[in-house]
Amino acid sequence: MAGDDPRPDPDALLRAAAQEGRGRLKIFLGAAPGVGTTFEMLSEGTARRRDGVDVVVAVVETHGRVETEALVRGQEIVPRRAVAYEGRTLHEMDIDAVLARSPRLALVDELAHTNAPGSRHPKRYQDVEELLAAGIDVYTTVNIQHVESLNDVVASFTRVRVRETVPDRILEAAEIEVVDIPPDELIERLKAGKVYLPQEATRALSHFFSKSNLSALRELALRRAAQAVDAQMLDHVRSLGVGGTWAGGERLVVAVSEFPGADELVRAAKRAADALHAPWTALFIDTPRTAQFGEAQHRRLAATMTLATQLGAAVATVPAPTVVEGIRDFLADARATQLVVGKSKRSRWFELRHGSVVDQLVRETPGVTVHVLPVEGSATGDASRRERMVRPRGSWGSPTGYAVTLAGVALVTMLASALFHVLNLGNVALLYLLPVMAAASLYGLRTGLFAGLASSLAYNFFVLPPVGTLSVSNPENVVSIFVLLGVAIATSQLTARVRAQADLAAASARANATLAGFLHRLGGINDPAEAGRVICDDIRRLFDVQVVLLTPAPGGGGLAVAAATSADYRLETMDMAAANWAFDTGTPAGKGSATLAASEWLFQPLKAGERTLAVLGLASDSGGEPVRADRLPLLTGLIDQAALVLERLRLEAEIRDVDAVRTRDRLRAALLSSVSHDLRTPLTAVMAAAAQLRQGVARDEAPALVATIEGEAARLNRFVANLLDMARVEAGALKLRVEPIDLGDAVTGAAHDARRALEGHNVRLDVPPDLPLVRADPQLLHHCLLNLLDNAGRYADPGTEIVVEGRHSYGVLRLAVLDHGPGLPPGHEAEVFETFRRLEGSDRAIGGTGLGLAIVKAFAEAMGMGVEAGNRTDGTGAAFALVFPHPLIVRDVPLEDI
Repeated sequence: MAGDDPRPDPDALLRAAAQEGRGRLKIFLGAAPGVGTTFEMLSEGTARRRDGVDVVVAVVETHGRVETEALVRGQEIVPRRAVAYEGRTLHEMDIDAVLARSPRLALVDELAHTNAPGSRHPKRYQDVEELLAAGIDVYTTVNIQHVESLNDVVASFTRVRVRETVPDRILEAAEIEVVDIPPDELIERLKAGKVYLPQEATRALSHFFSKSNLSALRELALRRAAQAVDAQMLDHVRSLGVGGTWAGGERLVVAVSEFPGADELVRAAKRAADALHAPWTALFIDTPRTAQFGEAQHRRLAATMTLATQLGAAVATVPAPTVVEGIRDFLADARATQLVVGKSKRSRWFELRHGSVVDQLVRETPGVTVHVLPVEGSATGDASRRERMVRPRGSWGSPTGYAVTLAGVALVTMLASALFHVLNLGNVALLYLLPVMAAASLYGLRTGLFAGLASSLAYNFFVLPPVGTLSVSNPENVVSIFVLLGVAIATSQLTARVRAQADLAAASARANATLAGFLHRLGGINDPAEAGRVICDDIRRLFDVQVVLLTPAPGGGGLAVAAATSADYRLETMDMAAANWAFDTGTPAGKGSATLAASEWLFQPLKAGERTLAVLGLASDSGGEPVRADRLPLLTGLIDQAALVLERLRLEAEIRDVDAVRTRDRLRAALLSSVSHDLRTPLTAVMAAAAQLRQGVARDEAPALVATIEGEAARLNRFVANLLDMARVEAGALKLRVEPIDLGDAVTGAAHDARRALEGHNVRLDVPPDLPLVRADPQLLHHCLLNLLDNAGRYADPGTEIVVEGRHSYGVLRLAVLDHGPGLPPGHEAEVFETFRRLEGSDRAIGGTGLGLAIVKAFAEAMGMGVEAGNRTDGTGAAFALVFPHPLIVRDVPLEDI
């Protein structure tokens, strides 16, 4: 029995060996923002530091929370690395500095964070993996909505899908500590402003942070942590070779068969798994008897396995000599605690001949709870209700085998006659075992039995006295005949089992060789069209079906055929509906599935992670099921390999596109820099000449012409300055000189310098004198205000008022420029900040280069500020605002004074 002599699992030993020399990862898992994962991580890091452990803070996000900031004080903090991106400076964890520092423990906040472009790794969890590989222990934090496998589950009830996720393998290799607080307590923290600003907290309470959402998130976090602990425990006991189920958590297996009623068995297992909150697997044992299945059995088995997949089960097909051995070994390997089996109605005579599978499982699976459910069977009943089994070709033996066996028996008889006077009868009887063993080994059970019967008859007729008759004079010789026949039967049975096991091993080897060959052929292909043709041709050859590969149409609008095995394929309306369903939902559709089964095609999605890349369609030339149930595992393996290849080709194409974009950006930046510098020299000369001309011209001699020259030269000078500023932004060459600034003075100075652009408008500066100082670069802030005022002066209706107002509330300061005009098209407000962008049908389509507002956004983000664009709420016109967050405000005003 499996499990009587447990041995260490080689895979578990390899995984344990791979951890040698690596750092230890501990994840503080939270149900939602605000539960205190960062606080808990810093607290434990502080405790370890007091114990003498070398601890550094690699990166931490306090989000302005006083308690968290207090824990950071006194810690050794590794300075972050500045990364220039789109005209702003981002600060990321300096992984090289942490590696050079080589602490014993590094604290890394927000594991799911996406690094700035240009970083060594795109994701922070990849930085953590490099630290672990260097032998550094890491404490980190993550919330449950960022776990890859639960991303869609969380989105289904919160209506919020986060884009930053962490692969489940990271959690499976980590020690997990759940930071848990009740939903009511978290809601109170939210209302108290300890998670978000008050106005944001009110909005969050009605959406993501509702009590029902928090309760569901809390359950997901606790359950995911329990699953990770259970998987780590199982891996540990496997590496030690310890037997037993180790039922720290329930694990359920349902054994399915080709009999009617298997679908009810699967549904019952689903209900039991839900009640136990346990993972479950639908298991089919592939025995030599599977080769005798008819079309009805294959179709029913395929439907059962598809149903199990749709209900959330893992499915497994395990080859084994017998059903009992296969189930027993799988239960031991999976450390299952619950088994659901069906028991069909059998006759007494059948159970006496074959035994009871259920009884054997109960006896041979100690520690496993066996649930037995009655199902409809096909072993008894009248012949009209029995389903025909397909007997394998040659199962009764071949004529050649019988002829060779008779010749062998004749040869042994001749040899026995020659040696009759030398050997005694017992030794002569042993000679007849030779053809029996040879026949059973070479030609199977029935031919071996035939050899045993022929040998017994030949021994009796030609050797035992009286020779030439089938009568036996000596009773002892009767024993010899029966012993000879019994040995023949036992040898044949044993040989048949060995042959069955060899056939199963050969089938598994063929499947592995098929997968390896398929991947080898696809591995060297760099053209998606060629990869599609190879995928279709190989699956056509292996399964003898028509195959089409459908991918998203280049311009959108559904799916298009990328490759097919023949040009005469036909996809009707129902077929395309099934294909689109498979692509949209990521589940099989069409013939043989549970969705749109009226289609003649079976469509299987090709998925990489949660992304569906393409859909593979299969149709049988005969109109039957495209793929038999026993071949579904092979098809699934081929589809997974094909999806990986298509994902690789997609990523390679994206990398090429990114390289092309970067090249164009470099050329554009070089062109902007070159043009702006070339224009600056003649502009300086024109402006100097205009100034001298004004000094030399009489007061009444062509003053308008001089003013025009000066005005247009100044306007052209601002345009060149914008070009230079954009080149600096894109080149990442901005140098910040941050200092405290009085916004009243800054606005007054900007309005004075922009007086020419504001001619014809009444400018009202509504900036209270008690506004706090802000931290910013004076020159960049001046440029931002100039561009906003120039934009308002250009597009506001003539004679209207332009207002610059400053407001400070809830720790955020907004400085807005308001004009009176057509405003911005609803839904397109953010587009005005794009480079060279002018919105049609709005006041932003009149003149201009489309650089001014883009520069405002780039400069503001470089200083850590935000920008907003919208329409006025108190009338027609546009409103643009610079937003100074709490960290940029030098002196805050108490809320009661606002």
